[in-house]
Amino acid sequence: MMHTIIICIDRDNDLGHKVGIKGPVVGRADNLDAATKLALCDPEDSDTNTIFGAIQIYDKLKAEGADVEVVSICGDQDVGVKSDTFIADQLDDLSNKYGVKNAIVVTDGAEDEFVLPLIESRFKVDSVCRVVVKQSQNLESIYYIIKELFSDPKISRPFFIPVGLACFIYAVSVFAGYPQGAIIAIMAFVGVYMVFRGFGLEDIIEDFTENLKRSFYGGRISFVTYVSAAILVFIGITQGLARCWELESQGLLLVVIFINAAVWWFVASGLLSWVGRIIDSYLSKERVGRYWVLPFFLSATGVALWGGSACAILLSQGFRSAAIQYLMISIVGAVIIAFIGVGLSTYIRMLEGRQSSS
Repeated sequence: MMHTIIICIDRDNDLGHKVGIKGPVVGRADNLDAATKLALCDPEDSDTNTIFGAIQIYDKLKAEGADVEVVSICGDQDVGVKSDTFIADQLDDLSNKYGVKNAIVVTDGAEDEFVLPLIESRFKVDSVCRVVVKQSQNLESIYYIIKELFSDPKISRPFFIPVGLACFIYAVSVFAGYPQGAIIAIMAFVGVYMVFRGFGLEDIIEDFTENLKRSFYGGRISFVTYVSAAILVFIGITQGLARCWELESQGLLLVVIFINAAVWWFVASGLLSWVGRIIDSYLSKERVGRYWVLPFFLSATGVALWGGSACAILLSQGFRSAAIQYLMISIVGAVIIAFIGVGLSTYIRMLEGRQSSS
């Protein structure tokens, strides 16, 4: 039984796929041979320095009379779960075979240090030594930190999508011979993107995309209605923008005009999606009582938005009494439609409950 092992980490298995050496590599002579072969194969590989650094630590402790051994453990080119599983298996074999309890860990940077928890769960780590080329200290660590950050979809998507689309808009504007429009288009895109992020609307789009995928792979009717609903949304946006361009208004009134022109297209899109969901639920013999409130709430919201936007437009034109009438009628109508939806949904759920109990 030895007291301490010096563990050299090769998480991406350079020893394996470059020189054909399988881990773990145990002993000074074998590690020196492996490092020499790796250096001859790829002089720029940092794992060579790591193994030599581990051997240096081994020689120093051995000269002081310590009971130590040097070991190189290898992962896999597929860095992540697969490579760390291989490393964990080799650590278990070392622990069972030699009964060692203490370890000194030698790495070449931040990526290899991701497996430290695996080692700490099996050995008492006395020291962690990082071996890097002096001319590039911290360079590899910064690289892998940035790499890990951008591999996370929660970070990469909010960063890459707006930057990529902004570059695309600029390229299209320059190609079309109207570079001045690029600034306007990019500012409009950034504004819309910030509104989406602020109101959490990207979650709605993500849910819609997931439902669309499930409907497509499941061969459901709702796939067709979801696609049709997306087309209606596009038509509604186009209609709203065309109306804004036609009236050439400024400021907040542009938003009001857009809502007034596009709202019923959006409502129709929601109703079409609901129809597909209801059909799929009936075919799957699911309860649909809870879904019946949705079309009424969509219609009520559409009535309220249409009436409110019409009121604002009439007020801007000086028709105060007509504006108030539009607003009051739309609010009352929206409340009545919503109450009808709640009542109908409750009644259908009661019928479903009786059928299931009988």
